[in-house]
Amino acid sequence: MGNQEILEEKIIEWGASLVGFSNLLNVLPKNLSDIPYGITVVIKLSDRIIDEISDKPTYTYFHHYRSVNTLIDQITLKSVMKLEEWGYKAFAVPASQSIGEMGPYRGLFPHKTAATIAGLGWIGKNGLLITEKFGPRVRLGTILTDMPLKTGIPITNSKCGSCKLCVEACPAMALYGTLWEKGMEREEILDARACSEFMNKNFKHIGRGSVCGICMKVCPYGNKKNVDR
Repeated sequence: MGNQEILEEKIIEWGASLVGFSNLLNVLPKNLSDIPYGITVVIKLSDRIIDEISDKPTYTYFHHYRSVNTLIDQITLKSVMKLEEWGYKAFAVPASQSIGEMGPYRGLFPHKTAATIAGLGWIGKNGLLITEKFGPRVRLGTILTDMPLKTGIPITNSKCGSCKLCVEACPAMALYGTLWEKGMEREEILDARACSEFMNKNFKHIGRGSVCGICMKVCPYGNKKNVDR
């Protein structure tokens, strides 16, 4: 068994639901080009908790959201340590962190970009990664490394079709209903500022105004009652 297979087994053992591998050289900023391979860690969220969401987030969802982010960061840290033990360079992108110098509401590198290139899903009209198995009911982490990897087949088109349930359910009216394609900018799909400001204004008492989940809850791909799995 090679190092990639060993690491994938470990990541699943540590709590991940799915693992994907990608070559990100063409999309990484120059300062990260020495670690061009991506490892995507996917953790499924609890259906019971997501199903509780109605027209607003819940306290339970906020706690779950933070707990899963912590688990992702623990898994990616352990992965970095294992890769460095093998003599490779590695870097874990934080599960949920906005960095002002990267632009409004943006992290160091977009987890969803790595996930689509790894073939794990597409970007929905809600701006979330949609997986075949779990829909958008997932949280993501990314490890960058210079260890050569066998990579997945990128997904370049949306499978959302004419569905607009998330667009119609968004209380901030922040979703445009755009069908995603490879290379599309986030601003063509959603107004991140409108989403954030609405949450801060209306849900500050629930999750500090940082989570919503409505567009995730209504997606048919994540709703087992609506999709034959």
